[in-house]
Amino acid sequence: MGSQDARESNERASGGGTGRRALLGAAVLGATGGVLGLSGTARAADARHGGGGLKSLPVPTVIGHRGASGYRPEHTFGSYQLALDLGADIVEAGDLVPTRDGHLVCRHEPEIGGTTDVADHPEFADRRTTKVLDGVSTTGWFTEDFTLAELKTLRAVERIPANRPHNTLYNGRWEIPTFEEVLRWQDEQTRRRGKQVWIYPETKHPTYFRKLGLGLEERVAKLLHKYGKDRKNSPVILQSFEPSSIQRLNKLVDNPLVVLLSAANTRPWDFVEAGDPRTVADLITRAGLREIAGYAQGIGPTLDLVIPKDASGRLTTPTTLVRDAHAVGLVLHPYTLRNENPFLPADFRKGTDADAYGDVFGACRTYFATGIDGVFTDNPDTGLLARQDFVNG
Repeated sequence: MGSQDARESNERASGGGTGRRALLGAAVLGATGGVLGLSGTARAADARHGGGGLKSLPVPTVIGHRGASGYRPEHTFGSYQLALDLGADIVEAGDLVPTRDGHLVCRHEPEIGGTTDVADHPEFADRRTTKVLDGVSTTGWFTEDFTLAELKTLRAVERIPANRPHNTLYNGRWEIPTFEEVLRWQDEQTRRRGKQVWIYPETKHPTYFRKLGLGLEERVAKLLHKYGKDRKNSPVILQSFEPSSIQRLNKLVDNPLVVLLSAANTRPWDFVEAGDPRTVADLITRAGLREIAGYAQGIGPTLDLVIPKDASGRLTTPTTLVRDAHAVGLVLHPYTLRNENPFLPADFRKGTDADAYGDVFGACRTYFATGIDGVFTDNPDTGLLARQDFVNG
């Protein structure tokens, strides 16, 4: 998931003892729903037995952003596993990008210099190059220049070590997962935990890859069909920042589909390529939302589209986006809540340390009060505690 990146912090020493027990207790409560008196209790029970589809999820839904990337290097089985252990309702297992030989792997971006140890592999030094990715000149190593076998020799590292120095402890521990491995892992975890595990993969830069002859949607659909997960009630929600990718998926599978929305003044890259002058601001009008509702079940807006910030970074008045989206039947899963100061609105920061935690519970309360249906968070345990506060408050 997308555009609001920056850093991360810690698994602090206080993660042991009482603090850790509190977190694990929250994870258990979050996973069992009914103890919290959730409005979605019955739906949560339904979800545990694999039925009900998108509307079976507890609300607000806690989505582990790239796993539990506040505590482990993102898009690794370590991160995905921890997200489940902490009680996430859904794991965003898979920002999907292709290899040279056509396999789908899970990386936030096709450029992997910042999320793997590829720079430490002299045999791949000559693969470093500069490409134009969605109009932006980008230098590094790209998944489409590697075979899957070559990528499997690499290991994941923390993407934002300045903000999440504690995560660097886990550098080199996990390899890059494939989407097919994720689908098998999902089934294994569902059996092991006795409740349905949900995942939320994203097609990354689909227009860019289609022009390279590496179309993503058909590859996603083929794997979902192979594992019997291409149906309306399948526990796999698909998302993309490019509406045409979601429209293409809508013709290939019956899964719940979500259009991601960046800043209001930006244009989806497929619009740029097609000469469509519309911006995200056009897509979040009532007419734009009605159009999206014709082929998708939800939107994933940046949190700033729900509550804008002023020039000092403080929250202002909520927009009408939640009401307008709900009016046409769309759910909203905004992104991304993180615990560290730099990622929080200025009114919820504590101190100035880049990796120190701010008042994320206050921020969650404010965002939940808008009526959003869920949220992507790097810290699923925090999100579950915030939901407990909100629904019981």
